[in-house]
Amino acid sequence: MTRIQALNPDEANGKTKELFNTVQSKLGVVPNMMRTMGNAPALLEGYLSFSGALAKGKLGVKVGELLALAISESNSCDYCLSAHTFIGSNLVKLDEEALSAARLGKSSDGKTEGILKFANVLVSKGGLVNDSDVSEAKAAGITDEELSEIVGHVALNVLTNYFNNTANTQVDFPVVTAYANAKN
Repeated sequence: MTRIQALNPDEANGKTKELFNTVQSKLGVVPNMMRTMGNAPALLEGYLSFSGALAKGKLGVKVGELLALAISESNSCDYCLSAHTFIGSNLVKLDEEALSAARLGKSSDGKTEGILKFANVLVSKGGLVNDSDVSEAKAAGITDEELSEIVGHVALNVLTNYFNNTANTQVDFPVVTAYANAKN
């Protein structure tokens, strides 16, 4: 059962209605996560702005989706795993092998795997990486700009993972379960 209720876009008003209209015009639907975030319009607006900015970054949308899968698996967020598997497969056109590998922090591309590994290190260490962690990432060919964006992607995905795990947001995509949750 959800812990924070998703708002009905038809009944929303004010800033929330404005944000829902923007999402609806771009996606054709207002996903449950955003409907639930709409309870706090400042949060929804911040999420949309941050997500939009990172989508235009150096890492790009493909790597952004792979990062979302790796981070969401680390945080056992079924909502985000479901959403990003759907988006990765249907919109970004990533194959099943790439999507599955990303959940484990793996990639057939060495640099992409280095990006996923660094993101997972950031998550597991709560951001307290050391010189060796950063040196290893740079040895994989990751630039300072890319390192900075990885931190941004981790922050964005931790936000959505924690939000959805707190709200117990109803999944409105084909359900993908985190490996840790599948055992329970």
